[in-house]
Amino acid sequence: MSEKTRYALITGASSGIGECFARALARRRRNLVLVARSAEKLQTLAAELSQSHQVAAIPLVVDLAESGAASRVHETLKQQQIEIDLLVNNAGIGAQGEFWNVPLDRQARIIQLNIQALVELSALLVPPMVQRREGAIINVSSTASFQPLPYSSVYAASKAFVTGFSTGIAEELRPYKVKVVTLCPGTTRTQFFDSGGYGPRRFRGGYQEPEKVAQAGLQALDRGGGLVLSRPLDRCLIFIERFLPRRWIAQGAAGLFKP
Repeated sequence: MSEKTRYALITGASSGIGECFARALARRRRNLVLVARSAEKLQTLAAELSQSHQVAAIPLVVDLAESGAASRVHETLKQQQIEIDLLVNNAGIGAQGEFWNVPLDRQARIIQLNIQALVELSALLVPPMVQRREGAIINVSSTASFQPLPYSSVYAASKAFVTGFSTGIAEELRPYKVKVVTLCPGTTRTQFFDSGGYGPRRFRGGYQEPEKVAQAGLQALDRGGGLVLSRPLDRCLIFIERFLPRRWIAQGAAGLFKP
């Protein structure tokens, strides 16, 4: 298959950071597979990018929080003979509240989407990259992966998995020239807080724009991969937290996230 027929696949592509990745990659003349559950928004975005940038933009309406969804995406790609050389695992959800009061099905969806779907897509799409000795993954984690986050404990734990998994496979894939970016944004101006039931929140340093997060991820990709904190404030805070007792960090986070 020729270089022109390869695609970047972006999950959670209909809004927020995922949409910004789609727009940035379209400007780079990359063909796109856009995955999300919001059919109308996804199809509108695909049509716009295809027309504006003369790229192929294929919408796949899939809820990756459903069991087996990643395998269905992979089967669709095989049927349409679409080769992926960049996987952007961006889709993710959270929930606010005391762990025992958040519905179990909501907690299960967080784990399914943030962990299971990310691992499955990586396992299904990486082998051809290894065979070609070419390709890349951008896994969108979070600064929450570096600390406990009371009242959002499952979300933070899922992102800790993403960061550990991503930095681990980066070393495994390095000999095969497959690049891995572990992108850890802090608070970002997206629909995440509304959809997770967090409500209005004020954070140190405010909110960063999703365009800046996507830009930081692609700049890291251009440099060959690595772990990325997308703004200086987050790098400073995470560095300082290394020297503080975990209990203090958890207590400080609890004050921010307690309902």
